[in-house]
Amino acid sequence: MVRRGLDVTLFATNNSLTSAKLQAICPVGYEEDRTLDAKVQECMHISLLMEEARHFDIIHNHFDFHPLTYSRLIRPPMVTTIHGFSSEKILPVFQRYNANSHYVSISESDRHPSLRYAATVYNGIDPSQFDFVDTPGEYLLFFGRIHPDKGAHDAIRIAQLTGRQLIFAGIVQDADYFKEQVEPFIDGEQIKFVGAAGRKSAEG
Repeated sequence: MVRRGLDVTLFATNNSLTSAKLQAICPVGYEEDRTLDAKVQECMHISLLMEEARHFDIIHNHFDFHPLTYSRLIRPPMVTTIHGFSSEKILPVFQRYNANSHYVSISESDRHPSLRYAATVYNGIDPSQFDFVDTPGEYLLFFGRIHPDKGAHDAIRIAQLTGRQLIFAGIVQDADYFKEQVEPFIDGEQIKFVGAAGRKSAEG
């Protein structure tokens, strides 16, 4: 958007890299610094945007349902990309703001029938940042959030049945699930957990 000449402000953590203008009140992500209180950081982050909302023509929300609760208190329209539903319990918030919101789904199958959607925009990656290897390694890889919906426990079971090594990479989004169904099987050999990972960490 910046390359196309648009005036863009990104509200993110202070260590974020962007060609847009950066507005930040949180130093780093709370997954990067466990001494930070997640709820406190979320509240400050969202309120910073809402206090500055009058300066923008449109707000694109990627922060789940929380900012929706401010949407009737500000003038700019808000577009909310819904990156999946962690639980049916959060649906009432989306439904409450259905009439005055513009929802974007990440796939047709991820849409909920009770919500109105403006469009579907699939998640994308820059393939130039990754080297294609046509000969697979001997290990299995799980790359994603550690959450019941993502099937980490299924990956462990597959590794056990096939006798292959499994490498886990991703943030722990559901601590209880991780503690009960993932962590007991991590032995550092067949089942190996490396935490959050990106392209640079994979190269390292």
